[in-house]
Amino acid sequence: MAKEYRMSQERLDELKQELNYLKTVREKEVADQIKEARSFGDLSENSEYDEAKNEQGKLYSRIVELGDILAHAIVIDEDDLTTDAVGIGSHVEVEALDGSMKGAYQIVGSQEADPMNGRISEESPFGQALLGKKCGEEVLVSAPAGTIHYRIINIRK
Repeated sequence: MAKEYRMSQERLDELKQELNYLKTVREKEVADQIKEARSFGDLSENSEYDEAKNEQGKLYSRIVELGDILAHAIVIDEDDLTTDAVGIGSHVEVEALDGSMKGAYQIVGSQEADPMNGRISEESPFGQALLGKKCGEEVLVSAPAGTIHYRIINIRK
């Protein structure tokens, strides 16, 4: 079974736009780079040609990756979110039981993760520990510094 990619409608639209850009504009740009590099002569010692072909490989790889993501995307409907338990799309406030830290995070699909901005992937150890838990529950998260104990303070849409 193929991996499912959970994301917001907004993120799905962004990925569709990126794929469209890569297939239309960027593909032509790379083809022009290759054409220009070929005009420089001997391809065996032509670094511009090698670089353009590498860029083409990266481009096609990203196109295939986006195609797979879009084919297996599942849009998370915000209307289906609940505040009873943590789920994908939930905004969660937690505090470390030792009082060292308090934080607010949103649990998102792997394609939307941005830990520096409080968007935690459902697949991360922290995200996995929170999923399904209720307000007031304690969770254990394995981190490089050791196991950290958190309490869920609030869950909102």
